[in-house]
Amino acid sequence: MARTRYTQIQAVALNLEGASAPEWIQLTPSGPDIQGRDGRRWTLPSPEEVVAAFQRHGAELPVDIEHATQIKGAKGEPAPAVGWISDMEVRDGALWGCVSWTDEGEALLSSRGYRYISPVFAFTKPAGEIVKMVSAALTNSPNLQLAALNSAREEEETTMDKAVLEALGLNSDATAADAVVAINTLKERETTALNRAQSPDPEKFVPKDDYDLAMNRVRELEQVEAERTEEAINAAVDAAIEAGKIAPSSRDFHIAACKVEGGLERFEKMIEAAPVIARNSGLDDKTPGTRTGTLTQEEIAICRQLGIDQKTFAEAKASEEQ
Repeated sequence: MARTRYTQIQAVALNLEGASAPEWIQLTPSGPDIQGRDGRRWTLPSPEEVVAAFQRHGAELPVDIEHATQIKGAKGEPAPAVGWISDMEVRDGALWGCVSWTDEGEALLSSRGYRYISPVFAFTKPAGEIVKMVSAALTNSPNLQLAALNSAREEEETTMDKAVLEALGLNSDATAADAVVAINTLKERETTALNRAQSPDPEKFVPKDDYDLAMNRVRELEQVEAERTEEAINAAVDAAIEAGKIAPSSRDFHIAACKVEGGLERFEKMIEAAPVIARNSGLDDKTPGTRTGTLTQEEIAICRQLGIDQKTFAEAKASEEQ
């Protein structure tokens, strides 16, 4: 994760406009390479992005005396501003700010009590790339005293990881505060989802016990229906055999055909139009000792399947019965 530091760089002399304080002041030397009097270096590759960051921030930046905002303000001591940077623009690679001066600020500049401006900005480490302006200060000690200030107090802020910001649906320049807001929003949505889970819409959800009970009832009805269908198929096939329209040996085939979708209906239509191929011999009710050479339906079917002459089979059968 990249880190940023606030620092102050080489002071820039203010260009007084007669006896009045200037409206626009130069905040940084022209980039992209910037060096302080103490030897430290920074880069300003995209001053336009620094201006854009200021505009997104949406608040004016203070101009104080000798960085009172960072020194006294951090201790809770009064650190009044003598001006406010209300606008910012790029001129020849340098950052310029439009300042609304207070009466005290006007007086300090008009009397030439202060002649230099020293900016405070945030930069990434270790690249030293300036990412945004924080404040500015009137000073008469270009860089030497400011270097001691930097070593005594360095204000750091963490630049959020881009992957984290993308996961939260934030822009790459979002702050930690933006991330906290996004996370809290996610937590609220999670709470809402949990509440909905605990109190589901009765029009869309049913309790699991009720669902299981209903499904068991459905399975019972399906079983009853399957048994009813099985009985109907057996009854239809047996009736067709009794009527002599199909051979008893083909019973299993017709039962299996009836079990496919629409099979029973097709079978019944076929039987209705089919001719009788083997009539009942009428011998089923007779005792074996009274049978003659007449064949039963089953015997006739066997003769047809095996290619045996029915008369010959009947004679052989009769001789066996005698």
